[in-house]
Amino acid sequence: MSRTAASARAGNLNFVLICVFIDMLGIGLIVPVLPALVGEYVGARGQQALWYGVLSAVFGLMQFAFMPMLGAVSDRLGRRPVLLYSMAGMCINFLTTAWAPNLACLFIGRVIGGASSASMSVASAYASDLSTPDNRAKSFGKIGAAFGLGFICGPILGGMLGNVGLHLPFYVAAALSAANFVYGFIAVPESLPPERRAPFSLARVNPFGALARLLARRDIRGLLVVYTLVTFAQMMLQSTFVLFTTFRFAWTPADNGIALFCVGLSSIVVQAGLLGVLIRRLGEVRLALLGLGSGALAFLLYGLATQGWMIYAVILCNVLSFAAGPALQGILSKTSSTREQGELMGSLQSIGSLGLVIMPLVGTAMLGAAGTLPRGDWRVGGAFYLCAAMQAGAMLVARRWFHARAQAQAPVQVRQL
Repeated sequence: MSRTAASARAGNLNFVLICVFIDMLGIGLIVPVLPALVGEYVGARGQQALWYGVLSAVFGLMQFAFMPMLGAVSDRLGRRPVLLYSMAGMCINFLTTAWAPNLACLFIGRVIGGASSASMSVASAYASDLSTPDNRAKSFGKIGAAFGLGFICGPILGGMLGNVGLHLPFYVAAALSAANFVYGFIAVPESLPPERRAPFSLARVNPFGALARLLARRDIRGLLVVYTLVTFAQMMLQSTFVLFTTFRFAWTPADNGIALFCVGLSSIVVQAGLLGVLIRRLGEVRLALLGLGSGALAFLLYGLATQGWMIYAVILCNVLSFAAGPALQGILSKTSSTREQGELMGSLQSIGSLGLVIMPLVGTAMLGAAGTLPRGDWRVGGAFYLCAAMQAGAMLVARRWFHARAQAQAPVQVRQL
């Protein structure tokens, strides 16, 4: 690749990284306050946990239904139109939530948000368009770093705004999404040239069909099990963390914003600063395994924590787990052709959306059942023990899959989905 072409690719990727950052900043703003907002419309802890879990599940269900379609549309029409659609939809979602006078209106906002939240999967496909197979994991790490940077600034700002008024962070998030749309319309170029676009078919937009096509690929089935377990554990963490710390430590939105700031800081340090060095030193396979093991231990320690400062210690010591996702994603991306990257990323995102349907219901039900227990009771952390078990299972399956691949002495072949 010439220096000019490489510079152009880097510039285009920087454009979409800014879009992801602004998008995640807006989402991060609402994370510390949405559970508290739900609490305004219901009474007891158990009801708060239940309805927050249902709202999260509705968002995930809409993601699951729409994500493969948006990925396939991006393969046919290009990444830019779908990114713009996502930005506009998230703006409407935040405004609907900010204006919500009751729980029913919160559901409307969740439906709109889930149906339009395609930025991460399409941004990943965008990054794949601009990357070679050898540096895709690093590009995905940059996407993850932009995500993490949004979560450095978003939650702590949302926590402070939430202490002023629970609806205020949603208005700010809507303004950021609107600014993101304008920026994307003006500055973000298309990454997928017409000759590399794939035909659109209804079969490709069926979320179950997309998953079925992935599962039919025996060459990567074990790795898909790993990705699913890791993703499901992360979805449970995301949907229960704020409720868990509120129930166990009586944390305020500002307290949760600070903790999520630490999560984002750790993520950006690893994925933007250390990922390239870690991949060169350890390789994608070893890095993925170490990250999975670190994550399993962290989940266990989250559940066992009896004081708030312990959460910060676990976050800051769990840096390797932030490298596992980009490493796994990079390995998976090499198994598909350049024409299918949008569908692949959309299908992988559908796994996350399916997890966002199932795991909030499971996690919040476990928290709701523990709502009457004393704050220091070890059973309050049950959701995190389940996450630790899933992460440990993922590590074992990954070791077996990588070992079998090494024994066969054959690299994964690129095949069509």
